[in-house]
Amino acid sequence: RCSKDSIGSAGSGFSVGLVNGDLPSNGTDQHGARSQRSQEANKHHRRKGEKTYSCDECGKSFTRAGGLKKHQVIHRGVRPYSCDLCEKSFTQAGSLKTHQLIHSGVKPYSCDLCGKSFTQVGGLKEHQLIHSGVKSYSCELCGKYFTLAQSLKNHQLIHSRFRANYCDLCGKSFTLAQSLKNHQLIHNVFKAHYCDLCGKSFTRAENLKRHQLIHSGVKPYSCDLCGRSFALAQSLKKHQLLHNGVKAYSCDMCGKSFTLAGSLKTHQLIHSGVKAYSCELCGKAFARNSHLQRHLVTHSGIKALLRVQN
Repeated sequence: RCSKDSIGSAGSGFSVGLVNGDLPSNGTDQHGARSQRSQEANKHHRRKGEKTYSCDECGKSFTRAGGLKKHQVIHRGVRPYSCDLCEKSFTQAGSLKTHQLIHSGVKPYSCDLCGKSFTQVGGLKEHQLIHSGVKSYSCELCGKYFTLAQSLKNHQLIHSRFRANYCDLCGKSFTLAQSLKNHQLIHNVFKAHYCDLCGKSFTRAENLKRHQLIHSGVKPYSCDLCGRSFALAQSLKKHQLLHNGVKAYSCDMCGKSFTLAGSLKTHQLIHSGVKAYSCELCGKAFARNSHLQRHLVTHSGIKALLRVQN
């Protein structure tokens, strides 16, 4: 038999145990055990980084439901966050804040190799890939390699010939919006950057620096196949395309193909009928400046040179 005092003593002890949060010795609190197991499972799930939430529109997957919701706003086309300075709009407030750093002019992230600075750390990381020399993205049409996936996408627009960016002043079209912006500087009469050697002016400082390499006479970039050297790396790249034999740019009018996009543009002037280059001596007009220069030799009386060029 248990006495009244012993029951009271046991009950008192049991009550204190619950207040202190102690579990019974036999571990029969199944709810608490399940909760603990669930937490351990969640920790294991987070460690694995499994992406269980996928977008029905594009298939992109996320580890959290919140990440999927933020992503789905992109497909709706709604951009409620706009920049007060340039009116560019964004789907998310965070993207707007990141964009506004561009207007602040603050570039706290700089490259240790060349000193170029960036407003975002992501921009610096992308830039550093250029110095690595690794180009893992290649174009299936022309074989050109790129360091960044976005650079490949921009390049592929050239082959598509889809040009949605038009210049209001001259009607010239471009595949990229940035190319249009660079082109529009040409229409700006004010060219603040002048070459001291030949007087040629440029709208952008980097174009002047590139031009000045021509006057230096230094040609550090040479072709391994024919030995021809160039002042600019870009000039060497264009030249090397001639050795590849790949002619990815063809004329819709006559089917003639070219290695460079610029060569195709120059050729298409023939079909346009536009002859913007005229001879001041006889009035004869030409579609290309090179043809005019060749024609001018006839007026000089030096016909031997003309035969050599032909």
